[in-house]
Amino acid sequence: MSASHPFARHVNPHLARLLEDLRLDKRFVRAQGPWLWDVRGRRYLDLIANYGAVPFGYNPPEIWQALWQVQARAEPSFVQPSFLEAAGELAERLVALAPPGLRYVTFTNSGAEAVEAAIKMARAATGRMGILAAHNSFHGKTLGALSATGRSTYQTAFGAPVPGFRFVPYGDARAVEQALQEHPGEFAAVLLEPIQGEGGIVVPPPGYLREVREITRRHGVLLVVDEIQTGLGRTGRMFACEEEGVCPDILTVAKALGGGLVPIGACLATEEAYTEEFAMKHSSTFAGGALACRAALAALERLTSDGGALLRQVRRQGERLLAGLQGLARRYPHVIREVRGRGLMLGIDFSVQPGAFAARGRDHGRLLEVMADQEMLTPVVASYLMNVEGVRVAPTLNGQSVIRIEPPLIIGEEECELALAALERAVAVLAAGETGRLLLPLTREDGEVPSVLHLPGPPPAPGAFAPPAVAVLQERQAPEQAPSANGHAGRQGLAPDAAGDGDEGRFAFVVHPLDLRNYPEFDPALEVLSEQELAYLADRFNPLLSPFVIGRTRIRSRAGRQAYGEFVVVPRTTRQLLEQPREEVLDLIRQAVELARDRGARIVGLGAYTSSVSRGGLHLADLGVALTTGNSYTVVAAMQALQEAARRLGIPVASSSAAVVGAGGAIGRATALLLAPHVQSLWLVGNPASGRRALERLEQVAHEIRHSVAPAPQLAITTDAAAALQRSQLVVVATNSADAFIEPAMLAFGAVVCDMSRPPNTSRRVQSERPDVLVIDGGVIEVPGRPDFGWNFGYERGLAYACMAETMMLALEHHYQHTSLGLDLPLETVRWTEQLAERHGFRLAELRSFDRPLGAESWQRLLAARSAQEVPAR
Repeated sequence: MSASHPFARHVNPHLARLLEDLRLDKRFVRAQGPWLWDVRGRRYLDLIANYGAVPFGYNPPEIWQALWQVQARAEPSFVQPSFLEAAGELAERLVALAPPGLRYVTFTNSGAEAVEAAIKMARAATGRMGILAAHNSFHGKTLGALSATGRSTYQTAFGAPVPGFRFVPYGDARAVEQALQEHPGEFAAVLLEPIQGEGGIVVPPPGYLREVREITRRHGVLLVVDEIQTGLGRTGRMFACEEEGVCPDILTVAKALGGGLVPIGACLATEEAYTEEFAMKHSSTFAGGALACRAALAALERLTSDGGALLRQVRRQGERLLAGLQGLARRYPHVIREVRGRGLMLGIDFSVQPGAFAARGRDHGRLLEVMADQEMLTPVVASYLMNVEGVRVAPTLNGQSVIRIEPPLIIGEEECELALAALERAVAVLAAGETGRLLLPLTREDGEVPSVLHLPGPPPAPGAFAPPAVAVLQERQAPEQAPSANGHAGRQGLAPDAAGDGDEGRFAFVVHPLDLRNYPEFDPALEVLSEQELAYLADRFNPLLSPFVIGRTRIRSRAGRQAYGEFVVVPRTTRQLLEQPREEVLDLIRQAVELARDRGARIVGLGAYTSSVSRGGLHLADLGVALTTGNSYTVVAAMQALQEAARRLGIPVASSSAAVVGAGGAIGRATALLLAPHVQSLWLVGNPASGRRALERLEQVAHEIRHSVAPAPQLAITTDAAAALQRSQLVVVATNSADAFIEPAMLAFGAVVCDMSRPPNTSRRVQSERPDVLVIDGGVIEVPGRPDFGWNFGYERGLAYACMAETMMLALEHHYQHTSLGLDLPLETVRWTEQLAERHGFRLAELRSFDRPLGAESWQRLLAARSAQEVPAR
């Protein structure tokens, strides 16, 4: 985080970090009309207008003039109580412009305060405490306004809603009638927005507001219309409720009322709604101040001058933008669900469903689907538009799949065309599934992307842009089951028990990206990013994501059993899991296990470092679902791989020296116990960073070997890996380190290294500099039937890690009990998993080295290199 900036240090460090992660942390230093300039001098077209609070663009001269005149006249700013000159004039002007029947005006300092005043006013007038509002509404963040806001996300931490608030679906007048009938005498008012703003620019059915007005009259309940965002010209009318000829009992306004320079709100009321009780007990020190009221009077003058020319312009430019955005929705229906709104209050509702890109013959865009599911797509689109196109938009708070288009009311034709062209280019990148392109701003220190990275060709006219590849895709008919990324049948129809008899096993396996190469494996569209860009993306973007399902599969065993499983991603790299605070990491893994459990898994496997950081799963054993680390079958696979490699190379195991690096860990200990009877000498290697504690653990393992193996091999314990490896022909590596610390010079001539660690602890330099040494990827298993797992983690179809395979086998057996947890794996369990593998048809895959199969040519080169020099005696 840019800790040097005082906003990040003292105002809101949490928001500052989010803005920085999304590369929305601009420092704007100049503004005029609809344009903003940042500290670097770059210009941005603002399509937010501070959520409608900047109606005439930035620094409108007529509003500044009104403020300067206050100074020139030496007009008093705050004189409470007295007959307030400016407040009186403004109230008279508002009443003249408002729907008929509204007579009194209570001034506030913000929109939320205006809603608070409306709630108090309605309760005082009726003697009833109930307020009926709509789901998905937004009325502000003070406690009363927040209680009327129809989303719990904003309420829970603050004890909202307080008693007396109920909610009905928005746009459903019958639901309002039913609530009033079921709770007679309870409600003081019905509180509604003419168009839900933060709810996602939701326009109700025609006649909705008028029908609710009639219902409230019949039941003797007040109608409060919240026009804080819709009012004062935003929809092309002075007030949006005028569209249906509705006059509410109470009407709230704010935002645009201050002309973009001064905060002010107002609550307008009929004579029946405005009582002495309210009038004498509600007040505000700063409300009705001269400066704010003079600015508001100038704003109303600007809105009404020239016979309402500005309102006509709003309607005209709004129709232009709406038509352009609807054209986008027609051209890109697989990423835009709907465009809606009125005037200059418009929203683009994005929708990227699972399998959306695969159904169009694309193997790109899978991360985009995850982002859409986790409501992170629109912030990323906003970042792209800001940093690539220089256009500023923002998602709505409640409807987080919606990007608002709410420019200043003074926006002109040229700016509308620029906006539509920029939006077209951005949506084209999204529609093509170009994840890397869309996320490119998040890989830059300052977020800015050179214009040469725009799609090729000159900027198209709005409505004309469609890259050839995308255009071809749009013409295709989406098949019911399209080929997946690796050429196998798609997974749209895969579901639990879809082909079973109800006796199907259920499992899930928790994974995480081991290193940066996993990112383009999951979403090939990320291949356009360099390793440095991927690293920056992982640091910035991963913390914004929660665990998600990455793939699903069905296993059919040789024994006739069947199991359905899902793979759940913890979106953190190995280094992030190791470096972040332990409690944060454990909480994230808990979320992944709970997601798997709630989706029906009966046993959950912990992959890679999710096992290590949870102490072999012991810290997660209370989550109400069986767990396994998969370590037992991983040990089996290590032994099988080492023995197979030794056999193919003609290495006499019985007379060999072996080393187990990480012998104090769960896999290392069990491997050492199984390997000990077969070798002449055995080195147990621990972590030097653990010092004496590592040696004590190794002594325990050595003690177990001496008491369980007869005759025991020669044993040595050390934390010096180089000393042990230089004396060992057979090496098993199973550590919790994320570093490739085993270098070429450390290995004995002709050694075989079975590296179980992921990421590998063996440097790739061994492959090029030591042709005599064989490094094999331990724990790679061929699953019966070689099913598609629904995601790519670098292996061919049907190959899995042994820990995954153990989870699958336990589900096939319906063995829904904690298995292979902790550091001390029972050897009986290890041998049992070997029997399960035989029963169900799991077997060691063809040996691999550094993620590639070892073909015949590889074996020939290896044998030639080894025969060129005699292996030194040990």
